[in-house]
Amino acid sequence: MAPLGPAGAPPTSAEPLSRSIFRKFLLMLCSLLTSLYVFYCLAERCQTLSGPVVGLSGSGEEAGAPGRGVLAGGPRELAVWPAAAQRKRLLQLQQWRRRRPPSPRDNGEEAAWEEESPGLAGGPGGSGAGSSVAEAPQGTLALLLDEGSKQLPQAIIIGVKKGGTRALLEFLRVHPDVRAVGAEPHFFDRSYEKGLAWYRDLMPRTLDGQITMEKTPSYFVTREAPARISAMSKDTKLIVVVRDPVTRAISDYTQTLSKRPDIPTFESLTFKNRTTGLIDTSWSAIQIGIYAKHLEHWLRHFPIRQMLFVSGERLISDPAGELGRVQDFLGLKRIITDKHFYFNKTKGFPCLKKAEGSSRPHCLGKTKGRTHPEIDREVVRRLREFYRPFNLKFYQMTGHDFGWDG
Repeated sequence: MAPLGPAGAPPTSAEPLSRSIFRKFLLMLCSLLTSLYVFYCLAERCQTLSGPVVGLSGSGEEAGAPGRGVLAGGPRELAVWPAAAQRKRLLQLQQWRRRRPPSPRDNGEEAAWEEESPGLAGGPGGSGAGSSVAEAPQGTLALLLDEGSKQLPQAIIIGVKKGGTRALLEFLRVHPDVRAVGAEPHFFDRSYEKGLAWYRDLMPRTLDGQITMEKTPSYFVTREAPARISAMSKDTKLIVVVRDPVTRAISDYTQTLSKRPDIPTFESLTFKNRTTGLIDTSWSAIQIGIYAKHLEHWLRHFPIRQMLFVSGERLISDPAGELGRVQDFLGLKRIITDKHFYFNKTKGFPCLKKAEGSSRPHCLGKTKGRTHPEIDREVVRRLREFYRPFNLKFYQMTGHDFGWDG
């Protein structure tokens, strides 16, 4: 028989009791740490979203009517937020969206961006044309997608093909007050019959103070485009990226050759008669470079002060300088500067050190900067003689000597 304790009760064991207290302590500690972690995550999430979230339906459409924020999975209550908070949330969403490069189009337009690894800033681009630049996160939650409104563009890059229009647009999209369509709409040359409502619907949403832009290089050489754009708005600002017409023609031919290797040689397409040296101006690669002729059509509808002519050569040698001119022309604060660029020696043109919302360098894709085929020097000389009078007239019309004949 076990001995009794001091009051006649059986003796207790201290060891089981201490274990029980220890287990309870561990449970409380784990519960406390879990709660702190959850609060930390919620605080970080709130800091990122800075406002309510909306649920997405299965089709990807926003839940709720325009102008209201709906808590995902909760009651459909109207959320009222200050204008400053609304602008901040939409800017965050726009940064997500602008990270995505333009998609390939059926009309032959090529995807133009590729992403580089941080350690390959001086070497070839990484994943190739059309690779994603930090896709927006997928899920059932998103920022308020119905903030802002779709506007017709206040500025259009109208030309020229193979002049550097894609580079200019992508550089401009770094600016927080520029919103642009990635793919070329081709509204004023191919889809005009669809109407302005269709055209407006292609545009991204913008807030007050932001500029809506698009670029379609073929507008510059389309006879109907000046009158059509003027009918939309006489105040539209027009940007033309121009390049040495001889180099531009060879670049144009190089792009076509990459798609159709069986086309005739550059030399045979250049001349109507090689013996007489008569240039075939009906070939589009030659015809596009007669800038003075095309500009005459635009000046019948727009004053020269509403047009900015960007040097394709300077866009490569001094991108920040040219972007400064463009920002001034558009009435934007000079945010895009030298710090945004580095020169990729392998590709032969500048790249963005860090695109908006991304921590990696970005370059134009592999479809840009192709190696040109060797062209007979005599053909190049004949072409330079052909273009010289048109170039001089273009310099006079624009008030700027681009130095193609020096």
